[in-house]
This record gives sequence, C-alpha cells and structure tokens, in this order.
Amino acid sequence: MQTLFLKSLYPKPNNSTFLCFFSSLSSLSHSRTSNPSLSNFLIETLAFSEPQAVSISNRFASRKSLEKPHSVVQFLRQFGLSDVQIQSSVRLNPNILFSNVEKTLKPKLQFFQDLGLSGPELGKFISKNSRVLSSSLEKNLIPCIDLIKKTLVNDKNNQDLIKVLQRYRGVVSKPESKLKRSIAFLESCGIVGSQLSMLLRSKPWLFFQKEPALGDLISRLLDMGFSVDSRMLVHAVIAVSGISCETFSRKIEMFRSFGFSMDECRDMFRRAPGILGTSEDSLKFKIDFFLNDIKLDRCALISWPVCLSYSMEKRVIPRYRVLQAIKSKRLLQKGPSFLHVLRFSEEEFLRKFISRFRDDGEELLMTYKGNPLDS
Repeated sequence: MQTLFLKSLYPKPNNSTFLCFFSSLSSLSHSRTSNPSLSNFLIETLAFSEPQAVSISNRFASRKSLEKPHSVVQFLRQFGLSDVQIQSSVRLNPNILFSNVEKTLKPKLQFFQDLGLSGPELGKFISKNSRVLSSSLEKNLIPCIDLIKKTLVNDKNNQDLIKVLQRYRGVVSKPESKLKRSIAFLESCGIVGSQLSMLLRSKPWLFFQKEPALGDLISRLLDMGFSVDSRMLVHAVIAVSGISCETFSRKIEMFRSFGFSMDECRDMFRRAPGILGTSEDSLKFKIDFFLNDIKLDRCALISWPVCLSYSMEKRVIPRYRVLQAIKSKRLLQKGPSFLHVLRFSEEEFLRKFISRFRDDGEELLMTYKGNPLDS
C-alpha cells in the first residue's frame, strides 16, 4: 500500500518530461559564458546573436577588459567598414577583437588600401578575408602579393591583382611557399608567361591546391591527348578544374552515346577545351540539335567543335531559324554552310542575312529576335 501511495505522489515521468528537462539544461548551458561582458558587447555593439556571442566570448575567458574590442570596432568603423562587415570579420577571425590597432591592424589595412582596395571594396574584402589581419605583413602578405603581381602579366594599376584577391577568399593568407610550388609545377607542364597569368586570373584557388591534386588534373588532361607543348593545355585546365573524375567520365560517355569514338572525343576536346566545362544537359541538347535537327555531318562537328560552346538561345537557334526562313522564301540561290554562318559576328550576320533583304528585312528580324524555343 505504501508503495502505491508513493507512486501516486511521484508518477513515472514520460518521455516528453525527460525531453523538456534536458532541453532546459541544454539551453541553460548554451547561455552560460565565462566572459559575459564581452558577450554583451558583441550583442549590443555588433548585433551578434546570443549563441554566437557566447561562443566567441568563451574563447577569451581571461580577457575581462573591453578596451581593445572597443578600439578595434571604432577603428574599423573609421576605416569605412559597416557594422555588418565588422560583424562578419569578427565571426571569421575573433582574434582581431584583441589586436593592437596601431601595430597590427592599421599597417595591414593601409597596405591593402595602397594596392587599390578602398571604400566599400576594402570593407567587402576584409569582411570575407579578415584572417589576413592576423597574418604577418612582412613574412606573409607582402611576399605573397609580390609573387602574385609578378605572375600577372601587364596588370595595369593592380586591377587584375584586385580581382584575384576578391575572387578567391583567403588567397593572401596562404603560405607564399605553397604558391611558389604550384607556379613551379605548372611551369614544368609548359604553362608559362601569359598562360600562367591567364590561369591565375581565372582560377586563383587552383594555385593553392595540394600538388597531388594538381598533378592528377594535369595527368587526366595528358591522357586525353593534350600536350605540355600545346597552348591549349591551359584552356583545358581552366575548363576541367573543379570537375570531378566521375563528371568528366560521364561527359565522355555522353559523347560516346552519339557515336563518337574515343579518338574523336580527344580530337574535339583538343580543338575546343572549353566544351569540357559545359554542363552535361547542355552538351547533350547541343549535340542532338546539330546532329539530328540540323543534320550536320558528324565529321563537321569533330572538325569544328567550338560551335558546341555557342549559346543556343542567343546565337545558334535564332540564326538557324533565319536561314530556314531565307530558304523558304528562296532569297538566296545557294544557302551558306550553317557552321560558316555561326562564325560571323552579330553585326556581320545582321548585314549579310537580314538588312540586305529590304522587302523581307523586318520579318526576318522578327524571326531572329523571337523566342528561340518556339522553334
């Protein structure tokens, strides 16, 4: 009887009771901070959420004074960074809160400002690359920037340098030695001078990959028939970098499904490496259109595969539709080769195939400017 009485007083808790209990404990633990003053500062000054503020402040439990965080935020504001940009900078690199403004932050911000990053562009750059503010100016930033500038050919007023810095987050926080090794390896593969410069402008992150990964990429292209002596190798590197081996293999198999042999695939890729960077669905649509709709001979596509890099909506289909209209109206005694027509610039095409036919020009122009998918 006593046992039953006790059970009635203290009923067995159900699962939801346990969940609520542990959830409460969890929320309490999340809100605890060993540095509440810093946490409040981040919330009130930079609009951090409470969990973010607690997480950051716990890293600086022994730093009770807020003198440096106040001076850092004030300095960054004076340098033109918005509170949103400062918040992003601190989130990526909380250590800057306790940096020495005069000795650490000011020289580096001045350095990037002297390179040409100023105003909103400087704030945007720092908010995404605040780790550079913890890197050594003399040992890391200056040598790395100098090497990038040396690699970029004919970079007037550091415009290309700035684009490289903006395009690849953390480019100057990487070791200079890593950049040197990648440059040496690419030069050993025949990618030198203006080609190396073009690659750095287009794919700066590639220069900071691990050497085995870079070697695998080059090996894959050499297996496809590219040569280290070919100026097309760099274009292939640009097209294929970032594409997995599986995706690369699927693209080859897709070409094979249209009847192209492996040697023919290699010929096409060597002539137009850029098509390797086109999506599988887009390539499939283009090949199907050229072979089955236009009835283009497969040999012609092998000889001039660059046509697969043209926009279907803006170039290929509208021009094909105009030629079909010209043919139906019998405006030309002998129709030109469609591939030849694709090579014309926009101005040349309008002059040769629309404006020359005064009586039908307006109709042909409407045909050209219409929705390409209607055809």
